[in-house]
Amino acid sequence: TVMLLRDTDGGLEVFMLRRTSAAVFAGGMYVFPGGKVDPADGEGDEAFVVAAIRECYEEAGVLLADDTDGLPVDDGHPALAHRDAVYDGTVNMRALAADHGLRLRTGDLPWVAHWITPKGETARRFDTRFFAAACPPGQTSHHDDNETVASMWVRPADALARGQAGELMLMPPTVANLQFLAAHPDVAAAMAAARTVGTPPCILPKIRQVDGKIVGVAMPGDADYDSLA
Repeated sequence: TVMLLRDTDGGLEVFMLRRTSAAVFAGGMYVFPGGKVDPADGEGDEAFVVAAIRECYEEAGVLLADDTDGLPVDDGHPALAHRDAVYDGTVNMRALAADHGLRLRTGDLPWVAHWITPKGETARRFDTRFFAAACPPGQTSHHDDNETVASMWVRPADALARGQAGELMLMPPTVANLQFLAAHPDVAAAMAAARTVGTPPCILPKIRQVDGKIVGVAMPGDADYDSLA
């Protein structure tokens, strides 16, 4: 998952997408661009970053790559014409970069958080790494109108307030990462803080049940966390 960031006169903003209500997982939720690692993304830790870059391109239309002059790709670059081909798997991210002489910005996405969805959920489970990235100033973001049906740039504090008010559906990992971002005034500060995280602890929430029905989620540090399966 990528928390794509930009500066505005009103402060730091993050790009968020609303997932289609038909999605098996997190239908209707507001999320950051993200998805699963594909074999073509490579191996080891770098595969997670390449997957994040690819998903950012597929879902947000933003390609986190530099040209041979070391400049970020902008809206006029021919590589941006292959979004659909990358999405359907006919072109892989590494090959696209090589064909256009681009360097994927794998070293510019610090790892901020690591969450695993709870055991016992009926939907799919995910082991998710959250990365931060500065949005290239010359690119325009837009949802894919497939897995995601709406998008917005929003101040993290505003997204949290709208979530509290019931205007946005947000999952606990999204809330936690928005809280991290809300503590910083601009992209430079957020990215600097992200780079100090190192390897983040893995957060594994647990489900609270009463009579076999899910009634809530316990987080590490909650009084009942250790007693739950």
